[in-house]
Amino acid sequence: MTDAKTLYAAFSGHIAAALDALEAAGTLPAGLNRAAITVEPPRDPSHGDLATNAAMVLAKPAGTNPRALADALVGELSKVPSVLSAEIAGPGFINLRVDPAAWTAELRAIGQLAGDYGRSAMGGGSVVNVEYVSANPTGPMHMGHCRGAVVGDALASLLEWAGHKVIREYYVNDAGGQVDVLARSVHLRYREALGEAVGAIPEGLYPGEYLVPVGQALAAEFGGTYAAAPESEWLVLFRTRAVAAMLAEIKADLALLGIQHDLFSSEAELQAAGKPAEAEKWLRAHDLVYDGQLEAPKGKQLEDWEPVELPLFRSTRFGDDQDRPIRKSDGSWTYFGADMAYHFQKAQTADALVDIWGADHAGTVKRIKAAVAALTQGEGKEKPFEVKLVQMVQLLKGGQPFKMSKRAGNFVTLADVVEMVGKDVVRFTMLTRKPEAQMDFDFDKVVEASKDNPVFYVQYAHARIRSTLRKAAAEGFAPADCDLELLGPEELDLIKVAAQFPRLVEAAAAAREPHRIAFYLYDLAGAFHSYWNLGNDRPEKRFIVAQDARLTGARLYLAAQIGQLVKNGLAILGVEAVEEM
Repeated sequence: MTDAKTLYAAFSGHIAAALDALEAAGTLPAGLNRAAITVEPPRDPSHGDLATNAAMVLAKPAGTNPRALADALVGELSKVPSVLSAEIAGPGFINLRVDPAAWTAELRAIGQLAGDYGRSAMGGGSVVNVEYVSANPTGPMHMGHCRGAVVGDALASLLEWAGHKVIREYYVNDAGGQVDVLARSVHLRYREALGEAVGAIPEGLYPGEYLVPVGQALAAEFGGTYAAAPESEWLVLFRTRAVAAMLAEIKADLALLGIQHDLFSSEAELQAAGKPAEAEKWLRAHDLVYDGQLEAPKGKQLEDWEPVELPLFRSTRFGDDQDRPIRKSDGSWTYFGADMAYHFQKAQTADALVDIWGADHAGTVKRIKAAVAALTQGEGKEKPFEVKLVQMVQLLKGGQPFKMSKRAGNFVTLADVVEMVGKDVVRFTMLTRKPEAQMDFDFDKVVEASKDNPVFYVQYAHARIRSTLRKAAAEGFAPADCDLELLGPEELDLIKVAAQFPRLVEAAAAAREPHRIAFYLYDLAGAFHSYWNLGNDRPEKRFIVAQDARLTGARLYLAAQIGQLVKNGLAILGVEAVEEM
């Protein structure tokens, strides 16, 4: 863990000590909330190396002027040996200039911690359940599932880096009408495998060729036993076998992306175990479910709507715009009723929950958050629960979007795309935009060797570093940390970008936003490539300066640590750091 060893963490400690000193002197009231205090690079590098908003955050609750508090803080921070200057900017921000030795010490910390640089104890071992993908088990993975799969998997890895324990979960929706449709579709393929001419696939069934092997396997096992049998004799069996076959295919598809879940939870098993009924009983006992009638749908005539008494969850108490039914008029569970019980089950083994959903489910976020708030409050403490919405990906080929419809049978599978461009390209590309933003996956651009392609740009930085180190070794040079004081302003600027990695990991984990790591890696690669390009016109700025072994050793050490950082960041994202391109 790096908390006590990294520069930003150390300066957070210095600021905390300065505030403690002001409290002890009576300048600052004790017990103020310091959670919003940050230590960051200033927006304008000419203003210094680090900036803090401590005075701005604490002035109002302390009943004082921000600049007056900043002045007192500057007095304390100026006592820190590595602080060369502390200045007040604007209404009360504090800019710090730091001794270059602090930056070279940070570079050594990267070298010492290597693959652990950026890991944090922030999470304190708390358990976070991250549920992602959870596609209906009716066919192989397509590109509509891919983005949520990558975002969820990268988030799980990021949370582990930040000190959490993580449960990676997949919710199998195997209790709805769609799996009955799947069973009927497989029965058709079963009859086809027995030699029957089934003709065109009827409307409403899944026409995909991926069901042919499932039908063939059933034909081999059962012969013609169920060919003419009534549906009641084969539906459950065919549904069970079809779901199992689709789940096996889904797991194989996810494995192509390097994704493995810890837990697959079945909706059918959840209902069979009576979990929704248990949740309803608990909610009724706490006056959170009552029997009532829904309001007539807006825009419909009264004769088109019949008032029906249903068990309703009081979701309006938790910010929803209306109470929600947990059962249908026939007594079966609504999707919300089953989903509510599932989240209650997840909360039993986790301290916090995160769901990765497609943006088309945005309308159900309020109600499920209300349910989780109600159920976990009843357990004694409301558990943090977030839903991250992920927009669809438009896959472009030849300037035309591909279709992605399971029912039409002409969707683009995830396996097809991974085979065409590779796992690493797919994973990194999915994280190059915020998940709530629309994304085009352009086959031409994702394999383009240019700065405009973030995947290439970051991978090339690592490959370039590894190539340089191999070339140096062949010429008798090796990285060395004994002469880092020889590094100049340009090299220190590169270290300053590198040193942000640990705080970026913590900030990204706290915000549940793994794409921040991809953005950071692009910036780090940019800083590295910019420094590299200095050597094109100025040979004395190259990493290998043949006539100066000491300077070469220091620069190679810098290059090696930048490479290590790229590797660490890519590891969080589940992407390999390539040795050559």
